[in-house]
Amino acid sequence: MTSARYSPDGSPETAPSGSVQASSRTSSSALHSAVYEGRVVHRRHAPHPHAFSYRMGQLYLDLDEIDEVFRGRWLWSVNRRNLAQWRRADYLAGAPALADAVRARLREHMGTAAPAGPIRLLAHPRYAGYVFNPVSFYYCYDEDGQTLRAILAEITNTPWKQRHAIVLPLADAMPPPSLAWYFDKQFHVSPFMPMDCRYEWRFGVPGERLHVHMRVLRQGHAQFDADLDLQRRALDGAALARLLWRYPLMTMQVIGAIHWQALRLWLKGNPVHDHPGTPNGESR
Repeated sequence: MTSARYSPDGSPETAPSGSVQASSRTSSSALHSAVYEGRVVHRRHAPHPHAFSYRMGQLYLDLDEIDEVFRGRWLWSVNRRNLAQWRRADYLAGAPALADAVRARLREHMGTAAPAGPIRLLAHPRYAGYVFNPVSFYYCYDEDGQTLRAILAEITNTPWKQRHAIVLPLADAMPPPSLAWYFDKQFHVSPFMPMDCRYEWRFGVPGERLHVHMRVLRQGHAQFDADLDLQRRALDGAALARLLWRYPLMTMQVIGAIHWQALRLWLKGNPVHDHPGTPNGESR
């Protein structure tokens, strides 16, 4: 599991208090869960520039609300086949309950400072029997349900389908409003990116807007950056129907886009980097 507490040049940073207050729910919503829709943008700067973007929709699920969210939704289900389904096995390995698995990872990294409140997952569900999440974000709150204390990022690489968990305590972040972490790359994500890189990740606290920015640096020079910029919608029957109508094969589109863009990168002459380890199983 990866820790993160560095400035861009690799020197230690002084950490703030370690929590950020989230925006309260609107009174019209009985759920903390939501739908987020927007756009993801990828920009490669070296050695041969390349960029693309596409629209997407994701679920932001309070793990304590999953059964309630999907109850009575005839095209959606939990842990059983349907056009769209949320399946426990598609996410972080460990305890039978996903929330318990996340909290175990938090305790490994944060000890007694690990938050014990709600956990809210931003990810794709399984569509038409297929799922692929390049990265799933678990936003981990204090017991008040409003104070964000940590983010756990679960990365799945391509084409090996290994998973890797990164714990980002807010105590290790640069101050709000844009929470930032800097750390060395420890997991082979893409054949087109070498291992001797550093990451810069920036997050906003989920609210009406959800934003994530990632930058990859090599020898101090930006190699790649990506933005996820999403707008919140209340999670109800209409929002779930809209997801199926606008993004009926979202996870297949994600993996298809990854392979299509990989072909374009290769045709432009970007070098391919071999996996440095054994490409199977789960990495921490």
